[in-house]
Amino acid sequence: MTTHTQDSKTKSGSNETGTTEIICTAKEIENTLQFLGNEEKAKHLMRFFKTGKGQYGEGDLFLGIVVPESRKVAKAYKATPIEELHQLIQSPFHECRLVALHILIEQYKKASEAYREEIVQFYLSHTNYINNWDLVDLSADKILGAYLKERDRDLLYQLAKSSLLWEQRISIVTTLAFVRKGDLDDALQLARILVYHEHDLMRKAVGWVLREVGKKDRERLCLFLDEFAATMPRTALRYAIEHFDESKRQYYMNLAKQK
Repeated sequence: MTTHTQDSKTKSGSNETGTTEIICTAKEIENTLQFLGNEEKAKHLMRFFKTGKGQYGEGDLFLGIVVPESRKVAKAYKATPIEELHQLIQSPFHECRLVALHILIEQYKKASEAYREEIVQFYLSHTNYINNWDLVDLSADKILGAYLKERDRDLLYQLAKSSLLWEQRISIVTTLAFVRKGDLDDALQLARILVYHEHDLMRKAVGWVLREVGKKDRERLCLFLDEFAATMPRTALRYAIEHFDESKRQYYMNLAKQK
């Protein structure tokens, strides 16, 4: 991929992951992304991600770059030092924050245990910049979920009680890393805590995770739904039962109608 920057400090070198890649500054990455931007796409993305006054993405700015292009930039600059990512993730531009997270994910895969700890601490200390559903969904399970697979998960229950919507979404989406391995307990417990959340984005996240639980263990999902289907938000229920056959979907939707 050809990159376009105004800074001459770009160089090759090794980072904590042990790879030799292009190393550059946050400003260079932002310059590259600005070059790739498209004003019309930016307008569309600002509508799609609800950036208007009073909406969940209020004030977020977009350059107008499709995700595949953002991934290419992240791959090219995946050796960027974490100090530069600290600046990049604080950018007002959504795509800059997205690229910072993609780089962290790539680095985490090959990182030493010590550097993985640093990445996780970085992630947790910047949750106020992981401030839209796509940023949470691309990163929570791949960073925090990967880290917590063999560790204590009390942190997720703390995040679930946070006043920050995005930390709450991080808590439930992180469990997808466990669910894929057949470890369902935390996903179901956090779903119990968050199932009546007032925000539609959380209802969708809970339903999504429940659907994935059902792919691994239909019986455990049905036990959850037998308890909650009559009262849980319809959005969450619809997501949870998407993979059921028509008769089973109607059964649970009718329970909801009877509440």
